[in-house]
Amino acid sequence: MGLSVGIVGLPNVGKSTLFNALSTAKAEAANYPFCTIEPNVGVVIVPDERLEALDTVVHADKIVPTAINFVDIAGLVRGASKGEGLGNQFLSHIREVDAVVQVARCFEDANVIHVENRVDPVGDIATVTTELCLKDLETVNKRLDRARKALKSGDPKEKIAFEVCEGLSKHLDQGIPARTFALPDNQDAVLIVRDLQLLTQKPTFYIANIDEGTIGKLEGNKHFMALKKHADAEGAIVVPVCAALEAQIAELDPAERPDFLASAGLEEPGLYAVIRAGYKLLDLLTFITAGKVEIRAWTTKKGARAPQAAGVIHTDFEKGFIKAEVIWWEDFIKLGGEAKCRDAGKLQIEGKEYVMRDGDVVHFRFNV
Repeated sequence: MGLSVGIVGLPNVGKSTLFNALSTAKAEAANYPFCTIEPNVGVVIVPDERLEALDTVVHADKIVPTAINFVDIAGLVRGASKGEGLGNQFLSHIREVDAVVQVARCFEDANVIHVENRVDPVGDIATVTTELCLKDLETVNKRLDRARKALKSGDPKEKIAFEVCEGLSKHLDQGIPARTFALPDNQDAVLIVRDLQLLTQKPTFYIANIDEGTIGKLEGNKHFMALKKHADAEGAIVVPVCAALEAQIAELDPAERPDFLASAGLEEPGLYAVIRAGYKLLDLLTFITAGKVEIRAWTTKKGARAPQAAGVIHTDFEKGFIKAEVIWWEDFIKLGGEAKCRDAGKLQIEGKEYVMRDGDVVHFRFNV
């Protein structure tokens, strides 16, 4: 689907190190501001144990997981909304992604430079959020001026635009993201705000870049606890990750990783939680096709109906959709495949109105 999550934050908080661990695309990581200038894009596999479990039944020639894109964006500094540092490039790159993850430093290390000479993750988040709000405020005020001038025409949509933008302007002026603004229950209002493409309207979660000694003892990390309190207050997800450790894990041979993880007190790489959080933030689900040639995971939006999901595989599938043969993945494994599920009455024949579930194993029937 080409959906992407932008990794943002102040310089030197660990964005590129995290990106390198997430992706096979290697961004330069160094101890100086603006190391990343052009955004790096990495296609990141979404971990899904269901695929291996299905393969115990199917014994497919190959397994193809689904993926999302993570984008490593240049570090932001105070004044970015006015073009300071690499502000204009930074803000334009954020505008192009579907969701945002803000990385904040939650570790002490005198050898790693902080652009503002302090360790304060909540302050870091506030700096980034303020700059994004200021840029959005500029966008909203331009639309507000246009709506104000158009009020004399009596256009009801411009009246709605004026009211919405006036409220949104006051909201942003307090440094509060647009995503927390309560829109009127009006489709025109929703469309007006959507057309503004506001930076702070994008769904957002946080990564706390912690030190290795904090793993399993997060309550003792005052920086993480402060960030968690901030995230909880706005209903956001915060994922603790030790970027330096994750970079080591990413370089290991897969066979060596379980022992290394166990020695570090981890059950899985911390970045798996980051990937899942990004997937959740984008409001995605996975459906699966399973056959001898391949088991493949596919991504679609939650709430998608069967023809839309079929269109993810090929546009012809959606155009000529006839029906979907659907099996719940657990039934597929428990009963031993499609034929046995059919015999047991666990294969459902669904039409155009069927809403896909995360974990559906599907065979689409179509005619072009």
